[in-house]
Amino acid sequence: MLRKIILYFVLALVIISTAYFSFVYYATYSEGYRSGELIKISNKGVFFKTWEGELSQGISGAQIFKFSVMDSDEKVIQQMKDLQGEYVKVTYVERYRTFPWWGETNYYISEVVKEDSPFKVK
Repeated sequence: MLRKIILYFVLALVIISTAYFSFVYYATYSEGYRSGELIKISNKGVFFKTWEGELSQGISGAQIFKFSVMDSDEKVIQQMKDLQGEYVKVTYVERYRTFPWWGETNYYISEVVKEDSPFKVK
């Protein structure tokens, strides 16, 4: 009888854990676009190296959008390196939670394109 209770408890724990991690892995909270000056892209971390960046969305850095880039998005990482200091538009997904090996933020960039800055005088 005790063995059966322990088995059911372990089985329930495995099912709940699997459901939670599946939700965190696949579910997104929002999707969208942000524009601004790409002021930072870096590979940082002690145990898990992740790509982190910042986008300045206001005059003199008043609004900073912090984001992460998945290691598997090598094309996006290279574009970010090349566009450092430029005005860009990024496509992102926001997740409910994150894993330490994914990044520090809940925002993940999937695409980046260079844009004309609205702050430049013509």
